Amino acid sequence: MTRLLLHKPIVMGSTTAGSVRCYAAMLAAGRVYIDPLERHLPLRHSHHRYLVEGPNGVQKLTVALTAGTNAMPVPMQEVTISEHGNWRHLHWGALYSAYGKSPYFDYIAPELKAVIDGGQRSLLEFNTQLQQLIIDFLDLPIHIVTTPITPAILAQSTDLRGRLGGKKPDGLPIANVPYYQLWATRFGFQPGLSILDLLMNCGREAVYTLRDMVQQQGASAQ
Repeated sequence: MTRLLLHKPIVMGSTTAGSVRCYAAMLAAGRVYIDPLERHLPLRHSHHRYLVEGPNGVQKLTVALTAGTNAMPVPMQEVTISEHGNWRHLHWGALYSAYGKSPYFDYIAPELKAVIDGGQRSLLEFNTQLQQLIIDFLDLPIHIVTTPITPAILAQSTDLRGRLGGKKPDGLPIANVPYYQLWATRFGFQPGLSILDLLMNCGREAVYTLRDMVQQQGASAQ
């Protein structure tokens, strides 16, 4: 099991509205290195997909990519976005349907829609803008550095590339701590959703859930 040490940096891949678990790891680390040259995440499924929960249950939203640029040999910084299928409109409709009545939707809706409708061509640019909006809105003490990963960086960091947001269990010491979810009375608590779910339902109190996810798991392991 990979140990997450408070204040020890982590290295991770770029993700679209990464999972709550992803942000718990980022908060525990404080400093996060994003590798723009990464080319090893299986099928890049977490690079451009995220899970939300709406009136019909959990839904996977996917950013459309141009043919060939999401192939394994292509570094993340060269992966480009396609406008095929009007995905930006579909994403916003799904987010409005899922969270339009949640406590914090109206507070972030204008800025979130501006990012989604931003016309970015680079997936890395889109992910970075969305990530920074989330960190700023939740006032999270997370410092992001996007840079090629060197041996010196790896020597003083925990490498989580290919671990967070994957289809297989990540094996990380992070607990799934329940929090208020708008649709819980219909579907029960759903772990593993995008950070947008926690943001919409809990606002800046999200930081307490993220901290508990690391601290509770650490306490149970002692």
